[in-house]
Amino acid sequence: MASLAQRTTAAARPGVSVPAIRFLGRDLTASIVVFLVAMPLCMGIAIASGVPAEKGLITGIIGGIVVGAIAGSPLQVSGPAAGLAVIVYELVRDQGIGALGPILILAGLVQFVAGVFRLGGWFKAISPAVVHGMLAGIGVLIVVGQFHVLFDHRPLPSGLQNLAAAPGRLLGLSSNLQATEFAFAIGVATILAMLGWEKFRPRALRLLPGALVGVVVGTLLSLTLGLEVARVQVPASIMGAIAPPSASALASWLNPSILAAALAIAFIASAETLLSAAAVDKMHDGVRTDYNKELRAQGVGNLLCGLAGALPMTGVIVRSSANVQAQAATRLSSMLHGVWILGFVAALPFVLTAIPMAALGAVLVVTGVRLVSVKHATHLFHDYGALPVLIWAATLVTVVATDLLTGVLVGIGLTMLELVPHLRRLRLKVFEASDGESHAITLDGTATFVTLPKLSETLDRVPAGTNVRIDATRLDAVDHTSAEMLRDWFQRRRAAGTTVEITGARGRIATLAEHRH
Repeated sequence: MASLAQRTTAAARPGVSVPAIRFLGRDLTASIVVFLVAMPLCMGIAIASGVPAEKGLITGIIGGIVVGAIAGSPLQVSGPAAGLAVIVYELVRDQGIGALGPILILAGLVQFVAGVFRLGGWFKAISPAVVHGMLAGIGVLIVVGQFHVLFDHRPLPSGLQNLAAAPGRLLGLSSNLQATEFAFAIGVATILAMLGWEKFRPRALRLLPGALVGVVVGTLLSLTLGLEVARVQVPASIMGAIAPPSASALASWLNPSILAAALAIAFIASAETLLSAAAVDKMHDGVRTDYNKELRAQGVGNLLCGLAGALPMTGVIVRSSANVQAQAATRLSSMLHGVWILGFVAALPFVLTAIPMAALGAVLVVTGVRLVSVKHATHLFHDYGALPVLIWAATLVTVVATDLLTGVLVGIGLTMLELVPHLRRLRLKVFEASDGESHAITLDGTATFVTLPKLSETLDRVPAGTNVRIDATRLDAVDHTSAEMLRDWFQRRRAAGTTVEITGARGRIATLAEHRH
C-alpha cells in the first residue's frame, strides 16, 4: 500500500509543481471507479433514510462537484453516508421531509463557522471507542431496518421494533411464491453476488465494486424472470427533484427540536468526516488533511444540500478508499465522479427505475454489517484494557436502544472516567525546537483527549522529511485516544522514511514506540 500511496499522491506534495494534465488519465479512471461505487450507495442510503432515491443522488452530485473542489482532503470523496441514515430517517418520520432543508442549512452554517474558528482539531479528540461504537450502532440499525426492505416492507419506527419483528419476516415466508418471496430471493442473490465477486473477482477487474455487481445481478434476475417487485422511483428530470425549503419551513428555525437536530447532524457529520479523512491520510504519504478547511467545505456542501432539499453529506471512507486504490492523484477525480452521477441521472433515469428496492436493501445490509467492527473492540481490549471496550459497547447499545445523539453523549461521558486517575495533573506542556536537520519535542504532564488538539498540532508542524527526537521522560500517562493518535503519527513518519527516536518512554508510550508496522 505504501508504494501505491506514494505514486498516488506524489502530485499533491508541497513544493512539487506538475501540470495537472499529466494526471488526467489516472484521475479520469479513478473517477469512474468511484462513480460505480457511489451510485448504488447514494440511492440505497436515501431509501434507508426514508426519502426518495434522487435525494441521495443530488447529495452525491454536490459532494463531488462542489465539495470536491474546495475540500481540505483532496482525495476524500463526499456524499450521503450510512452514518446519518438513521438520524435522518427519524427526523423525516417525526418532522416531515420538509424540515430536512432548514435543518441542513443550519447544520452547514454550524460546520462552516466551526471551520472558520479552527475547531476541526477538537473532533480528533473524540475517543476512537466512541466513534467506532457509534458506527457499530448505526450498522446494527441499518441491518435490522434494511432486513425488512429485503421483503419489500418498510422498516418499523425504531431499531428495537425492527429487531423484534425480524424473525417474523423469515417465518412468514411460504412455498406460495408471491412478491414477498420474490423480493427476498432477489435480496439474497444480490448479497451472494456481491460477496462472491469481492472474494473471487479476477485481478484485471479488481476495481469493479461488488455493490454494483450485486445490484446488476439482482436487477437482471428480476427483469429476466419478470418478477413483480417494488422498484426504485426517480423523476424524469433530476431538476424536478430539487425542492428548496419554503418560507414557512425556514421559520421553523426557532423550533428547539429543529435547532437540536441541526446541531446533532453538524456534530455527527463532522466527526464522521474527519474520521474518514484521518483514515484516508493513512493510505497515502502526501498532503495531510486540513481539518478546518474540510469542515468549511462540508459546511458549504450541507448548506447547498439543505437549499436543494437533499440528504446531508459527510466524507465517506468506502468511496474515498476506492479513490485512493484506483490511484487518483488530485481532487479532479472526486469532482468528476459528481459529473458522472449528474450525467447518468440526466441521460438514463429509466435504468435506475429497473432496480429492485430489495437489491439496494441488500447492499445496505452488507454495508451495515461491515460497520460493526468487532475487530476494533478486540484491538482496544488488547492494547488498552477493559474501559475503552466498555465505552465502545455502551455507545453501541445506547445508539440501538435510544438514538444516535444519546449514544454519542453516553460514550463521551464514559470517556471522562479516563481522566479520574489524572485529576491532579491533567495539563500537558509541549516544548519544541528545530536545528534544521532534526526536530526535538519534549512532553511534560499527561496526554489525554483534553490536551490532544495541542499535541496533534505540535506533531503536525514537524516538517516532512525531518527526523524527530521525542523526550517522554516527564510524560506521566497517555489515554487511549492520545495513544491511537500517536500510533498513527509514528507509523506515518516511519513509513515516509524518517526517524523517530523516543527517550524516557515507559508504560503505554514505550509500547507505542516499539511498533514498527
